[in-house]
Amino acid sequence: MAKIAIIMGSKSDFAVVKPAVGVIKSFGEDAEVRVISAHRTPEEAREFSSSAKERGIEVIICAAGKAAHLGGVIAADTTLPVIGLPVKTDMMGGLDSLLSIVQMPSGIPVATVGVNGGENAGLLALQILGLKYPEIAKKLSDYKKNMREKINADDIALQQELKTL
Repeated sequence: MAKIAIIMGSKSDFAVVKPAVGVIKSFGEDAEVRVISAHRTPEEAREFSSSAKERGIEVIICAAGKAAHLGGVIAADTTLPVIGLPVKTDMMGGLDSLLSIVQMPSGIPVATVGVNGGENAGLLALQILGLKYPEIAKKLSDYKKNMREKINADDIALQQELKTL
């Protein structure tokens, strides 16, 4: 059963969501992925968020562009952590989406990652789960260790290349 749900306002947002799904699966977890619009299918959004906890969902990622109300609409009907994933737009390059998500009213928090930051949304969801699941926390620790080792290896290679100049 999936612990993470990822919903997007329209299928066109899937390119931004795909890295989140990929990183979640790379950690051995599943994600329930759906298209639900805050504006076009508000009843489905309310049903989804109010029943998510009963279905075993523990974290919800909401990807949306432009007005980007999806995260706030979902957060209004659940106590689960909600992560907003702003989608880049033609009009303002995603700034409109980002501002819509980070400006939630008091009492309706939505954590937010950068514009088109699908991978970080997935990692943040996993970090939240890592508080409860030691096996996920261990995989995250290993993931970060591998990132450090790669940076260190890149630095060593760069220093060697600089010596030849």
